[in-house]
Amino acid sequence: MGDGPVDRRRRVPRTDALLADPVLAAATATLGRDQVKAVITRAQDRARRGELNPDEVRDAAVAALPTPGPRVVFNATGVVLHTNLGRAPLSSTAVAAVVAAAGHTDVELDLATGRRARRGRGALDALAAAVPDAGAVHVVNNGAAALVLAATALAAGREIVVSRGELVEIGDGFRLPDLLESTGARLREVGTTNRTSLADYAAALGPQTGFVLKVHPSNFRVTGFTSATDVRELATLGVPVVADIGSGLLGADPLLPDEPDAASTLRAGAALVTASGDKLLGGPQAGLLLGDVEVIDRLRRHPLARALRVDKLTLAALAATLHQPDTPTRAALHADPGVLRERVERLRDRLGADGRKAEVVPAVAVVGGGGAPGVELDSWALSLPERYATPLRTGHPPVLGRVVRGRLLLDLRCVPADADEAVRAAVLRVPGDD
Repeated sequence: MGDGPVDRRRRVPRTDALLADPVLAAATATLGRDQVKAVITRAQDRARRGELNPDEVRDAAVAALPTPGPRVVFNATGVVLHTNLGRAPLSSTAVAAVVAAAGHTDVELDLATGRRARRGRGALDALAAAVPDAGAVHVVNNGAAALVLAATALAAGREIVVSRGELVEIGDGFRLPDLLESTGARLREVGTTNRTSLADYAAALGPQTGFVLKVHPSNFRVTGFTSATDVRELATLGVPVVADIGSGLLGADPLLPDEPDAASTLRAGAALVTASGDKLLGGPQAGLLLGDVEVIDRLRRHPLARALRVDKLTLAALAATLHQPDTPTRAALHADPGVLRERVERLRDRLGADGRKAEVVPAVAVVGGGGAPGVELDSWALSLPERYATPLRTGHPPVLGRVVRGRLLLDLRCVPADADEAVRAAVLRVPGDD
């Protein structure tokens, strides 16, 4: 038999005890005591009406807390650049720079003269220093915006020559052809899905050519009977070559031999390189444009550039990332599998001491974020029953893993080492099997 009304009311946790809970106490600091207390009262009332068990009141109150913005999530999926989790996490240096920039800053002021200065010069100077092969640089709000600005400024009312095999969908239903044609440019498709030669490009050139576009198909691979024309060959055609490398890799990385980088692409003859700041660069969402001085100047002076400019917080995070490139993204990509195994084994042993059975299993991590689709990273994961997936994902803080053949795998590659205890606590909050 279940509890009677009186017994249930007696078992409902007291308000003062709930306000002392670490999660609810932290919420009080940001939301205020009155708002948190109201959430607790509603959960208590539900328990008194029999809608909740008394021991579920705390979790119900936590789940009902209003969130002032996106919630912090522990990424245990093994996907380094998880698009749905905001791709690259910022370094502590970049986070500090964002906080410092939240007030009044000299984002567009020369303090020495008291006059207006080039906006975001700190970030732009850092980007130029990171890629000396670029004659000039510019920054907009994301990678797609970089391509839109290039197409509008260089080819509106004209033609963009591009291989059929590079007309990709960039995510969430957005397709590159639609994006480019929205600028008023016309696409001149050449070659076939699997093979495009230099002669195909040359035959398509004419008075209406704005530029030749080379797109790195970073979120898929075509294998078998294939051929493509690289930037070095395209640069011999006598028209500007715009190369979208996508990933944000500024210099070559031996771990990612097939990912083009900005420096090498510029040296190969590209007039303009576009990339994303929140992928392999490991910085904030931004569209990076690097290239010839004349080309960058045209883009910077175009009226659309104003609509696509980034705010002071992004500029601060970008500058900090460029000055200190040891980002969480780089650390996760180059994490030692042996060290990862030791961390997972320690977590398993501590959970075992708490009466929770878990296993340590080999795993495969990936780059993600539409980058390096063929690269697999050896890793290790904590294996739990699948029933843990939902309560961990919806808990406080959320822990997101991946379900494989009926087991939940928690890969610690992208979880900060100092957060292992928080992951353990989250697992222990899931009701056991007894």
